[in-house]
Amino acid sequence: MSMITFITGGARSGKSRIAMELASKYSSKAFIATAVPFDAEMKERIKRHKLERSKTFFTIEEPKKLSSAIASLPAGTKVVVIDCLTVWLSNLIHDNDIESDTCPQISDFLKAIKNPPCDIIIVSNEVGCGIVPENPLARNFRDIAGKLNQNVASIANNVILAVSGIPVEIKAKKRIRSQRKK
Repeated sequence: MSMITFITGGARSGKSRIAMELASKYSSKAFIATAVPFDAEMKERIKRHKLERSKTFFTIEEPKKLSSAIASLPAGTKVVVIDCLTVWLSNLIHDNDIESDTCPQISDFLKAIKNPPCDIIIVSNEVGCGIVPENPLARNFRDIAGKLNQNVASIANNVILAVSGIPVEIKAKKRIRSQRKK
C-alpha cells in the first residue's frame, strides 16, 4: 500500500529540503512542481529548485491540475514529491478557478491521494499561525489552505511539521496502528 507523507510548516522552514531527503531513498522519483515563473525572482527560485533536484527526478510542471499530474506519472514511479499545495491554491485563486474549499480541483486531488499509484510526499505552507489577514482575498486563501491542509493531514499516513529546518513528526503510521490496538 502506498504511503502519503505530508510536510507542513512556515515559509523557509525547510519543508522542501526535508521532502527531498525523504525522496532520496527511492530509486524511481518524480516531482510535481506547481510554481509559475511569473517574475524574475520566481524564475530564479524555480531554477535553483531544479538544480537541487538534479536529473534523478522525472519532473512534471503542473500549476493547476494536480490529480491529472498524479495520474500521468510514469509506470514504475516509486515516489512523487508535490511542491507545494499553497502555491497551487494561489494559482487556482489567481485564475478564478476556486472560491471555496469544495472546488472540483480540490475534490479531485483529495480523491487521487486516497488511492495513489506510488508513495507521495506533499509539501504545504502552514498559513494559520499568523495574524488574521486584513483583506477578504487573503482571509479566503488562509481559510481554504487551512481546510485543505486538514484534509490532506487526515488522509496522510505521516505528517511532519518543519520548524527551523528540523522535522517534527506529528503523525506516524506506526503510532496510528498502536493507537488502534488499544
